Amino acid sequence: MNGILIIDKPAGITSHDVVARCRRILKTKRVGHTGTLDPFATGVMVIMVGQATRLARFLDKDAKEYEALVRFGAETDTGDRTGELKPANYDLRNISKEEIESVLPEFRGEIKQTPPMYSAKKVEGKKLYELARKGIEIERKPVNITIYELETIGEENRSEPPAVAGGLSPSDKLISKDFTLRVLCSAGTYIRTLAEDIGRKLKTGAHLAELRRTRAGKFDLSRAVTLEKLEEIVTDNRLEEVLISMNEAISHLPVVVLSESEIKKTQSGIKLRFENGAIEDNQIVRMIDEKTNLIAVGFYNAAEKVVQPKIVLV
Repeated sequence: MNGILIIDKPAGITSHDVVARCRRILKTKRVGHTGTLDPFATGVMVIMVGQATRLARFLDKDAKEYEALVRFGAETDTGDRTGELKPANYDLRNISKEEIESVLPEFRGEIKQTPPMYSAKKVEGKKLYELARKGIEIERKPVNITIYELETIGEENRSEPPAVAGGLSPSDKLISKDFTLRVLCSAGTYIRTLAEDIGRKLKTGAHLAELRRTRAGKFDLSRAVTLEKLEEIVTDNRLEEVLISMNEAISHLPVVVLSESEIKKTQSGIKLRFENGAIEDNQIVRMIDEKTNLIAVGFYNAAEKVVQPKIVLV
């Protein structure tokens, strides 16, 4: 059992919980993921199973797409609806779609962003959210990120707090206007920080009310299954219907098709003579057999015109 699963993560559980559930359903400990989602967030989680866990750094996972429901009118201490409202001199007003769209160009392209305290980013070995929960705030250096696409795709006027089972969060009690933004961005982008920065630019304050990841690299919701659906599929012995092969998972890489003799050499870690002017020096290549099974991942040496196996898959 080796390959990639796309899980539609539900709200209310951690990414660690998703991995634990997959391990139980699949009855294997070799399960990992390529990127976390906050507990309140939903959507695409790329789950690696079996030997696919060795392919994490080769997966196409840079660009990520989100649908973010941004609540204008106030900030929270966590940057999302799970936190406490922060006192600020912001103007709670009936902000318009035109006002929001007028500032969005400033957030497109390559920009600098300061990681939020409520994040899993580590500073000197400690996760920022662990410090934040203790009431400690430290200086964070801005990092370069890229917002490839940013647009409003919906708006909602709320004249009264919505009815929510289990009670309301402080954010829910805020009489405000919500807008849904579609964001296509580079890995490492914090959508809660983007929402806050847009709110500050408009002098209204803002935070995330909902967040759904719709794509991570080449993997999107069209191939995602819920944890409940995965359990049903495994019970019916239909895992092959949703398990993405290791070769397909890294199909964005150049390919080398191996003969029987070359497969044996590759499995022994021996360099293979190979010449392809379209492949750059030191570029990563996938090495497959004639049936498209992934045998190894290697690096191309243009000077020597050879492929050196790096990770050999049994």
